[in-house]
Amino acid sequence: MRALVIGGGIAGTATALGLHRAGVDVEVYEAHPDAAEDIGAFLTLASNGMRALVQLDAATAVGRAGFPLTSMRVLDASGAEVGLVPLGEAADPVLRYRCLRRGVLSGVLQAEAARRGVRIRHGARLDAVEEGPGGVTAHFADGTTASGDLLIGADGLRSAVRRALDPGVTPVHAGQRVYYGYTDSAPVAPEAPKDARITMVRGSSVSLGYTVSPAGETYWFARVAGEPSAAGRHGTAAERRELLLTLLRGDTSPAAGLVAATTDDLMVTDAAEIPTGTRWRHGRALLLGDAAHAASPASGQGASMALEDAVVLAKCLRDAPDTGAAFTLYETLRRPRVEHNVTASGNISRGTATSGAPRRGGPARSRPGDDDLIHHLEWSTDLWETSGGTEA
Repeated sequence: MRALVIGGGIAGTATALGLHRAGVDVEVYEAHPDAAEDIGAFLTLASNGMRALVQLDAATAVGRAGFPLTSMRVLDASGAEVGLVPLGEAADPVLRYRCLRRGVLSGVLQAEAARRGVRIRHGARLDAVEEGPGGVTAHFADGTTASGDLLIGADGLRSAVRRALDPGVTPVHAGQRVYYGYTDSAPVAPEAPKDARITMVRGSSVSLGYTVSPAGETYWFARVAGEPSAAGRHGTAAERRELLLTLLRGDTSPAAGLVAATTDDLMVTDAAEIPTGTRWRHGRALLLGDAAHAASPASGQGASMALEDAVVLAKCLRDAPDTGAAFTLYETLRRPRVEHNVTASGNISRGTATSGAPRRGGPARSRPGDDDLIHHLEWSTDLWETSGGTEA
């Protein structure tokens, strides 16, 4: 079996690692000329994401590239502490939350893929997908083509694969604008606790989270409710920072001082999601990760869900009798879990979350599929056999 993976970011490279472990001949095609994907943003990998990386034999490399988070502190608008809870499986050093830059994570996964002999072609921008009775062909903007038995669209929110196969499905605004920044001179840095902690500030009009790396650099993000605003995304870093500060100065939490200390590294994006119920499978092509089920970042699960996808798809293709059965089994196992995340995370962004909705760092049991997650991810388990050997 030969697989073409479109997208060399987190989802695509993790999928290639899984397929390679399952014995599939796989090649990755990435539109960007290098590995520096979204270098300005950072993310947290939850325990379920780290568990998936264990099955890809990549948890150690990723763990070295990031720093652990073991607890979450919650402050109100006045800066008073109103909560302190453990994060995920904090007792297990391998499965602890990890914080790192998105581009760094992509780079680590690509280095692992290259080390194992997985081919990654940069600068390959997809133009069209052609399916035939014997395979599928990817046509790239430079005039080159690649053919295989199946094609995996792992190219993110603005997926070229999804656009080629189902152009009517487009991302929708999830109700928030999200700021990301870094600073090594934030006033909160000297107060950082000894244990690895992320602090969430529930401000009067802005939700802000921050953590301090072992090197003393403060990573922060802020979520502002509202419709897309060009004013919030464009202009200089100083102008974007000032727009955010106007919403923070009325509170007495550390948030305003932290943002004010950020000089250059500040990016803004509109939170977006893919509507639930859309098609993932198109003949020999399948969408996964954000290309299939992008969620707003409110639950902090986007990258972790993509890593789960990568492992489960690889096992389905390994265990099922044919590609069609594998794709069907994969969708049966994954859709309820990831679409719950899309809905719940969107509800948080829009301010309509219910008391049962998952929160960042909240208990894993709040998401469907957690009871079966270890079984689904554990490499030694046969998903086809344990599903009853049916496609339904």
